[in-house]
Amino acid sequence: MPGISRFVVGLAGLMCLGAPARAAPIADLYQAQTVVTGTGDVNRQIGFRDCLDKVLVKVSGDQRLTQKPEILALRDKAADFVQSFRYHDRLEGIPIHDEQGTHDRPHDLTCIYKPAVVDKLLAQLGSRPWLGARPLIAVFMTAEQGSRHFVLTPDEDRGDAMRESFTNAASPLLMRVSFPKTEQLGGLDEKALSAADMARLDNLAKKARAARALAGSIVWSDKELGWIADWRLAARGKTYRWQVRGVSFDEAFRVAMRGAAQILSGNGQP
Repeated sequence: MPGISRFVVGLAGLMCLGAPARAAPIADLYQAQTVVTGTGDVNRQIGFRDCLDKVLVKVSGDQRLTQKPEILALRDKAADFVQSFRYHDRLEGIPIHDEQGTHDRPHDLTCIYKPAVVDKLLAQLGSRPWLGARPLIAVFMTAEQGSRHFVLTPDEDRGDAMRESFTNAASPLLMRVSFPKTEQLGGLDEKALSAADMARLDNLAKKARAARALAGSIVWSDKELGWIADWRLAARGKTYRWQVRGVSFDEAFRVAMRGAAQILSGNGQP
């Protein structure tokens, strides 16, 4: 299937069943991770800039911050805002080949920040921390690629990679997703699910032990050379809608979760 990015993730982690909402731990909230090549200073500085973007979005929930002109000057000083950092060799345990030094091995770079520093940066950008509980979100989604179409449930074999990808999209924002079982869809088929109003889906989400519903669809487009994804989420008496076109489903799910975070954090339309 085009756009597939596979990860080895346990099914138990995908379901994320538990309390409908929980506050994000401060230690986890004020850190960010990216992948860099080696541990040299040049790539470290690139990683610092990427981690700055990620921590600002994670803490605020506002994906628009990385598009603001003021962020450019902050990126130039990204290293100044890092309290500490650490590396993890992604090829740990795999011997270094003769032609490969440690300088070109991929590493996870984790940057840790003081809350006061990040909060001050957010204030400079006209934003604020989102410290409230981050709800467990039930995903009601249909997928279509040519003659293949299905609802993304935990027992749908064709959705394995999509569930993995969705969970990975939620993790950097400290959000969690679940996928209601077929018997938890309230008798809704694909067509009815797409037409159902958010009040009904939120009610089904609560019955499935989640806090609220995220509804959507992804359709493969040969013309767009990628997926067209439409998303809906209700909050504060309003239903929000947003779309992305011509992307991998990994990116479609990142757009879904960034949009959900933006809405739930009180930052408005994605």
